[in-house]
Amino acid sequence: MTTVDTVLPATHSTDGPPPVLLPYQQLWVADDSQLKVSEKSRRTGLTWAEAADDVLIAGAAKEAGGMNVYYIGYNQDMAIEYVEAVAMWARVFNHAASAVDEGLWDDGEDGDKHIKTFTVRFPESGHRVVALSSRPANLRGKQGVVVIDEAAFHDKLGELLKAALALLIWGGKVRVISTHNGDQNPFNQLINDLRAGRRKGSVQRIEFKEAISQGLYQRVCLRLGIEWTAEAEAEWMENVYSFYGDDAQEELDVVPAEGSGNWLPRALIEARTATIPVLRLKKDDGFKHWHQAARRAEIHDWCEAHLKPLLVQLPDNLWMALGEDFGRSVDLTVLVPLIISQDLVRRTPFVVELANIPFQQQEQVLFYICDRFPRFQAAKLDGTGNGAYLAEVTAQRYGSHRVEEVKLSEGWYREHMPPLKAAFEDGTIEIPADSFIVDDLRAVTVVNGVAMVPRNSRQDGRHGDAAVAYALAYAASRQDPAPIEYTAVPKAASRWDAHEDDASEFSIPEKGAW
Repeated sequence: MTTVDTVLPATHSTDGPPPVLLPYQQLWVADDSQLKVSEKSRRTGLTWAEAADDVLIAGAAKEAGGMNVYYIGYNQDMAIEYVEAVAMWARVFNHAASAVDEGLWDDGEDGDKHIKTFTVRFPESGHRVVALSSRPANLRGKQGVVVIDEAAFHDKLGELLKAALALLIWGGKVRVISTHNGDQNPFNQLINDLRAGRRKGSVQRIEFKEAISQGLYQRVCLRLGIEWTAEAEAEWMENVYSFYGDDAQEELDVVPAEGSGNWLPRALIEARTATIPVLRLKKDDGFKHWHQAARRAEIHDWCEAHLKPLLVQLPDNLWMALGEDFGRSVDLTVLVPLIISQDLVRRTPFVVELANIPFQQQEQVLFYICDRFPRFQAAKLDGTGNGAYLAEVTAQRYGSHRVEEVKLSEGWYREHMPPLKAAFEDGTIEIPADSFIVDDLRAVTVVNGVAMVPRNSRQDGRHGDAAVAYALAYAASRQDPAPIEYTAVPKAASRWDAHEDDASEFSIPEKGAW
């Protein structure tokens, strides 16, 4: 299961009774991943929705997927609130269930009996839901579903997760629900591992404003017996944010606190460098006024002299991916191809940086490279702002199934930066030993809990351009290869024959005819 971030459409319909669960609650219950995690705002009702799912699980027979459920909150009040929700849902679903039974956790091996429990039994299935006021010493010998609520606030979450994940071996499930408690908390590290692909599971994200757009305040009005209006909803939301003050980002906007500083240490970046060519092409402002044929001939000669010797060395049996960050006059355009080696290390054959190059000539350089890839897997191009032109024509030329026009956003960075960082940490990426590229990667910082290049950061005429290009390239390298369309061609034809953008196709005007 790949990781997902959840954003659903707004719902303010008042026609008929509303659904029992709001859209984001429905999506949480519908996710059947063995390990699923929710990073959420306060008071969005996710534990209440989890209780509904847990009743269905515990009330089902074993052959229908039924099993015990163990709920672990970090205090007794949470356990009581949860088990009361379980009892309510059992009545709603018409499941035969015992009254809530209070007891003590009995760990036969360690003799730990000081932890109070609240149990609801389902006699027809033989399963039970057990809510604990705090975590047990371990979960050895137990089997079923483990729900860890407000996980970021457990004292020893790392040890608890280790014990809970052991249940997955025999078909158990683990649900981890929490608001954030700092970016160094094991809960946030778990989320980063899932997004980076180090762990298998899913991530759902529920911000307070998204929950409201999906009907949270409408549900509050329904419970309080008051009429919903858009004005009252806006005032209510403003009041909630004012209650939290400076803590609102973490508590409501799902942004872990203390998120600042460089994203990648210099020592880690430099450990992944090798002697790799970086080709830099820069033209003055007058170049864009040259005759089109002259401009194309100039760039073609540059490609033949500098790119062709590198492209001819690309292996014929390995897939190629490419990422591009666009710039025209202020920022650079950076092209990063990656070879997906047999050992799955993403190796950079070369990097191209274009400074003050006209749009058509950027297209010419990009097409020259992509036309000569022996096995072109995928490309992700910066389709933001002026970059939309180059991304669009490239998708038209090579197919939208192979080329993605990426609108860079906070959500995109949230999903795709963790895998790139994991590649540096795991040693599965190789980049040029070039101080400018290292500085670009060092320019990435954590902004609102998301790794990205800050908008106002610019140094030596660069704006972290290579870092964005590498993020796009690495994301493309993780995409499944596009289907290969087969067209019979003469035996003599190859990717080194004349292309439509070669200088030989153009008529150069006589001197003085500019």
